[in-house]
Amino acid sequence: MDVDLSPKEPRKSYGGEGGAYYTWSADDLPMLRLANIGAAKLVLENRGLAFPSYSDSSKVAYVLEGSGTCGITLPEAEKEKVLPIKASDSLALPFGIITWYFNPNNSPLTILFLGDTSKAHKSGQFTNFQLTGPTGIFTGFTPEFVSRAWDLPPAEVSNLVATQLNAGITRVKEGRKLPEGKAEEREGFVLNCFEAELDVDIEGGGNVVVLNSKNLPLVGEVGLGADLVRLKGGAMCSPGFSCDSAFQVTYIVKGSGRVQVVGIDGKRVLETEIKGGSLFIVPRFFVVSKIAGKEGMEWFSIITTPNPVFSHLAGRTSVWKAISPEVLEASFDTTPEMERLFRSKRTSDAIFFPPN
Repeated sequence: MDVDLSPKEPRKSYGGEGGAYYTWSADDLPMLRLANIGAAKLVLENRGLAFPSYSDSSKVAYVLEGSGTCGITLPEAEKEKVLPIKASDSLALPFGIITWYFNPNNSPLTILFLGDTSKAHKSGQFTNFQLTGPTGIFTGFTPEFVSRAWDLPPAEVSNLVATQLNAGITRVKEGRKLPEGKAEEREGFVLNCFEAELDVDIEGGGNVVVLNSKNLPLVGEVGLGADLVRLKGGAMCSPGFSCDSAFQVTYIVKGSGRVQVVGIDGKRVLETEIKGGSLFIVPRFFVVSKIAGKEGMEWFSIITTPNPVFSHLAGRTSVWKAISPEVLEASFDTTPEMERLFRSKRTSDAIFFPPN
């Protein structure tokens, strides 16, 4: 596979005083198109509002920093759900829902979006349909059609549709109040990865929280799995691969480290430094491993299946522990003594290996 896998950062698509929307382009990161994955980031400043919109792609959202409010309107619902959101929250956003986001605070609210574009208008790219503003859906209809639909005089329709001059994001005027989120509305829609039960926790190595259809049921509708991994300084994440034909899309939340990816015929296709803010994609069945820098490293990933299964090639749970000794001796063309030494290593560490 002769494709550039190097990590990339996003480019600004639009924005203004209230914040900005950034996207990763398939032209910069070709694996987005090949994997049918979209990636974007929303940054809202104080009193920034991202207008109500819907998307051509199902997504998983992850709150990178800050706190605020998210409005969700389900298809055919009579009333929206308004949720308080905060750092480390993950949300599953299926097709057909309308969302808006608001930041009432002085510090930025930043949200990462990763999703499936297999049914999108453009492979590897989200298309969001705004309901208001100069790029809103109703700017395309004639006043006659909108007047009939909304039961308003044409003059009122023209005024209502054309008043908002900002596209996608605006800064809400002081004194204008927006709904506040209710904690009980979070159930079933949000999982906080810092508060959730850890799926793996290795002392001195790292830990992971896996999002799946059990702890966040809407993940099943989205068709994606996700996880948050926190790797301690100098620790290693075991070489491994997704054994259910899934792509791994990884965003580095904070920290830095090194990554290597090996593919067909043992060819190393990626070897590079990675840092907070960058995103990369691992092709199906390719093996990936990471080593954190001194300050540690944290990343959020989606996997293109709702309940992913991984095979690891080092550690207590690795395939080496299951394969017969005689087969390993013959395959490596080594001695029984070397095979026993090899098998005796990493008998207590699983997935994450603390620094020596």
